[in-house]
Amino acid sequence: MKIKLPIIGLILVSILTCAQDKNPTNTKNTYEVIVEGLSIPWGFTFLPDGTMLITEKSGQLIHFKDGKKIEISGLPEIYLRGQGGLMGITLHPNYKENGWIYFSYASPEGEGEGGNTAVGRAKLNGNSLVDFEVLYKANPNSRKGQHFGSRLAFDNDGYLYFSIGERGDRDVNPQDITRDCGKIYRIKDEGTIPTDNPFYDVENAKKAIYSYGHRNPQGMILHPKSGEIWTHEHGPKGGDEINIIKKGKNYGWPVISYGVNYSGTKFTDLTEKEGMEQPLHFWDPSIAPSGMAFIDSDKYGDWNGNLLVGSLKFQYLDMCTLKDNKVIKEERLLDGIGRVRYIEQGPDGYIYVGVENLGIVKLIKK
Repeated sequence: MKIKLPIIGLILVSILTCAQDKNPTNTKNTYEVIVEGLSIPWGFTFLPDGTMLITEKSGQLIHFKDGKKIEISGLPEIYLRGQGGLMGITLHPNYKENGWIYFSYASPEGEGEGGNTAVGRAKLNGNSLVDFEVLYKANPNSRKGQHFGSRLAFDNDGYLYFSIGERGDRDVNPQDITRDCGKIYRIKDEGTIPTDNPFYDVENAKKAIYSYGHRNPQGMILHPKSGEIWTHEHGPKGGDEINIIKKGKNYGWPVISYGVNYSGTKFTDLTEKEGMEQPLHFWDPSIAPSGMAFIDSDKYGDWNGNLLVGSLKFQYLDMCTLKDNKVIKEERLLDGIGRVRYIEQGPDGYIYVGVENLGIVKLIKK
């Protein structure tokens, strides 16, 4: 027993150490609460007048204006299960001219019981959505509660990209381009599919797929300088990734991964394979990333150009310093604030952060 106890102690210390995030804390920052009393602010976007549209995962669309939260009616039926609900939101690049608002949500419509991720668009008329239309709906439905995705981003050519997670069907969906889920998609703003999509002419393929081999991407952003679409996605235990999305590429899940099963057992021995993309960066231990934004303003001095990623698990804002598309430094901002769900740079150049059970806060550099 005298021999076994120290060994057990060392094992416990090792496990606890491996589970801890080692990023240093940057204390030269604070925040101001802008919108109070939100549960899970899954996404938000700024209208041209500076007001906000906010998605609550539980199925409410909120217009925050003049310090008040106004619930917007006219949403489609939303399938609430596990990680699914009302999710990403963004405006058309020419919103001032056409008024289109785009959002992703879990939908019960379509083939089979349960639900799956859909993308729709509508216009705001007073306190109601009008002219709603579904642009894409993943099939078949599933009663599983995990890995719906789903973020949205427009590129500089006006194409809409969105993510759909593999819905918990790890060994079925991500590597099969004839199936939805575990993919990044690209469509035109009105929902039609570009003929130059990589699998447009492949028999039985889902023609909207732009890249595949993804697990559960909950971060997506247009790089303000390069115009590339950057994403991050949840790994299992270890192996959260940042990726730059390239046409037709296979990002490897679950054939290659830097993570293991939640039980600690392996599901693959491979971290790389020919024909599969390596992540730009990966986290081990997992930080459970959600939300993603570049600092692209003069409000933060030498932080300009850095990438921000929310951590659900460790409850902080991860600031990644980049050099030549590599993460060379990470720091904790807003350490311990709560589960960071979404990040967006506002029209005023400040970073706004959605935090579960707190609300939306403005990041301030001391």
